[in-house]
Amino acid sequence: MAAAGRAMRGEPGSFAELLRAFRTAAGLTQEELAARAGLSGRGVQDLKRGLRRRPHVDTVRRVAAALDLEETQRAAFLAAAAGTAVSNAAPAVKPPPLPVALTSFIGRERELAEARRLLATARLLTLTGAGGVGKTRLALQLARSVAGVFQDGVWLVDLAPLTDPTLVPQAVASMLGVREQPTRSLSQTLAEVLRSRSLLLVLHNCEHLVSACAELAETLLRACPDVRILATSREVLRIGGETTWRVPPLGLPPLSAIGAGSADDRPSAAMVQAVEGSEAVQLFVERAAAGVPGFTLSQHNMLTVARICQQLDGLALAIELAAARVSALGMTQLAARIADRFRVLTAGSRTALPQHRTLRATVEWSYALLDAAERRLFERLAVFAGGWTLEAAEAVGAGDGIDSADVMDLLARLVDKSLVVVQESPTGDVRYRLLETMREYGWECLVKSGAAEPTRRRHALFHLALAERAKPELTGAQPAMWLRQLDHEHDNIRTALHWAIEVGESELGLRLTGAVWRFWFVRGHEREGRRWLEEMLALAEVDGRARTWTRADVLSGAAALARDQGDYHRAAELAETGLALFREIGDKGGSGWALQHLGCTARDQADYVRAARLLNESVLLFRECGDCRGAAWALHNLARVAREQGDCTAASRLSEESLALFRSRGDKRGIAFVLHHQGCIARDLGDYARAAMLSEESLALCRALGDDGGSAWALNNLGRVAAAQGDFVRATASLEEGLRLSRDRGDRREIVAGVEELAVLACAQEQLERTARLFGAAELMRELICARRPPADQARSDQCIAAARVGLGEVPFAVAWDDG
Repeated sequence: MAAAGRAMRGEPGSFAELLRAFRTAAGLTQEELAARAGLSGRGVQDLKRGLRRRPHVDTVRRVAAALDLEETQRAAFLAAAAGTAVSNAAPAVKPPPLPVALTSFIGRERELAEARRLLATARLLTLTGAGGVGKTRLALQLARSVAGVFQDGVWLVDLAPLTDPTLVPQAVASMLGVREQPTRSLSQTLAEVLRSRSLLLVLHNCEHLVSACAELAETLLRACPDVRILATSREVLRIGGETTWRVPPLGLPPLSAIGAGSADDRPSAAMVQAVEGSEAVQLFVERAAAGVPGFTLSQHNMLTVARICQQLDGLALAIELAAARVSALGMTQLAARIADRFRVLTAGSRTALPQHRTLRATVEWSYALLDAAERRLFERLAVFAGGWTLEAAEAVGAGDGIDSADVMDLLARLVDKSLVVVQESPTGDVRYRLLETMREYGWECLVKSGAAEPTRRRHALFHLALAERAKPELTGAQPAMWLRQLDHEHDNIRTALHWAIEVGESELGLRLTGAVWRFWFVRGHEREGRRWLEEMLALAEVDGRARTWTRADVLSGAAALARDQGDYHRAAELAETGLALFREIGDKGGSGWALQHLGCTARDQADYVRAARLLNESVLLFRECGDCRGAAWALHNLARVAREQGDCTAASRLSEESLALFRSRGDKRGIAFVLHHQGCIARDLGDYARAAMLSEESLALCRALGDDGGSAWALNNLGRVAAAQGDFVRATASLEEGLRLSRDRGDRREIVAGVEELAVLACAQEQLERTARLFGAAELMRELICARRPPADQARSDQCIAAARVGLGEVPFAVAWDDG
């Protein structure tokens, strides 16, 4: 047994010597050992004679089992077979227990299941993600859940306290009880000792030692077939065989469920369900209750809690730090101060690692691991709001020490280091974004560096160029793609406009608003669009530097949005001013559009003589300058003037002429609007089947384009057609859906039309009090926006109002009318 003793003391010894010693101690002949191990006598003889320098691991295990070795004997035997001796402190029989969680593990069921699935096949699984996202808790929960799978257990090595990368193998060896051998590196010794082991090695907090961790992991994985590694790191290890899984923030209630209501609003059932089901909210409530016994989610605080979690990006650490402040600040003060997150979120555990005690420390830890170029790009990316594309990053991030050709690689490194989040759409488009916590820190650094202003200028110029590329496409054959792109960039456009106002860049601001007002119009952002347009016009008035054409173009857009909201006085004022400027510079096309806005404003106020004159003049100008699109819209609006006066013959002729022009251009939005109007003409003529068919076709086109205004108009006509056919259920559904879209857009003209159609529908169902109330509301709105009822609809409305007055009696009718 001398050979066995030497091996157990860590002294060199051959595998053949150990085999002979252990077989003799077991009282087995060579043939008996072969039979027990399921080997041939020749196989055991070869092992004994040392003819196999590195016997197969499975063969050695079978022999060890046949010899019925104790654990320490087995470790020495397997190590000798691998060509090394083991130390006195060979891997312990059992690993130390994993840290016991002091708080409950909330949510993450899907994430835990996905991580387990990946670990079942991956040799190296790296859980990565932003600091504070919850990698530690998920990794420990995952390790506990799979501990029974590994014969030699789960071993956790926390690398956070280390600063010297050369000590990574030593930290692992120390935990496993392996001593360095004089003739081998510690990494090689670990590989040889673990060659026959079945265990999960958890390397925790690798990001600051990522190269050393990668080297050790690769060494172990190449040599140890039954060792698996679970790593947590803000940066991926980037070695062969690594499976990376980005830990997402905790689930948040959707913004659509939270809405824009005040904290005092009674939450809807949908909101309650969405908020209560949010993992982020559940974490906040549990942690807040630890400091404020009895704290629960209520109708009073539900919206506030949800918004705090949204502001904190669903980051587990940030939410826990915020919840810890409830006892001192209460919910109202916490909500008011949460925007200053780095100052407020400092109440971390005293026993936590330094980089986990405050939100600032967590972000600073990640920032400190960046090189100079990575830091510079990270800071510049903080100028973006709502994300960016690679093209945008190259345009805005390059310059002053960063070549545009290097941006892609630097951006990829920031993604690898969990500073930047990648978002891929179903169509394969890729966008990037910073979590708001990272963005705020990056912005602080950008301001301190003195590079904020040139970066903001590059940002504004890039989005101006993008918007001006989109401008003609929004009125072309394929506007949907550009509308989606502007949807993505809307927050960036807002940021650029804020900057233009802040620094007095009136020309840039006017060009940008002039390029995107049609986007605001189609997407129902009229209120916001008008505010930006008016602010830029006021700025241009003050500095006097903007070009005449730019001002005129913006005046025309502002007039269109004002008219769409029923602000006819302001619409006419803006259009007249724009017309004067266009005439001053001899722009016939611009003059044609200004005249068209004036003509439509007159039509909406039932001044049909003036409307027809202005629109006919507009058609002539468009034809003179070859503006096919402008002529098509002017003819369409002339058709509306004719129909609203009851002349369906002229309306049909003008509408067909307009439709032909729109079809020649492939203008889907124009086609949709003309089809809707032709549906209205068919309805007026009593051809309800044709009316429904045309309006359905229009509705489908508008929905495909994302044009809620056009959808509302088509739904209104479908409601009128259904009512005329006696289908009151379908009529109500169509009218109410259209009214909701109009309210969301702030389209007061169409709101009035929708309310009046519901009033007529109520009268048809003999709901006379509702009839009076709805007509009263509509009449007040018409007075407010100075919009008279079209003559074609006047007789029908008068009949319904008279029926309600007679049916209710004068006094009850007046009460209901006033209530409306």
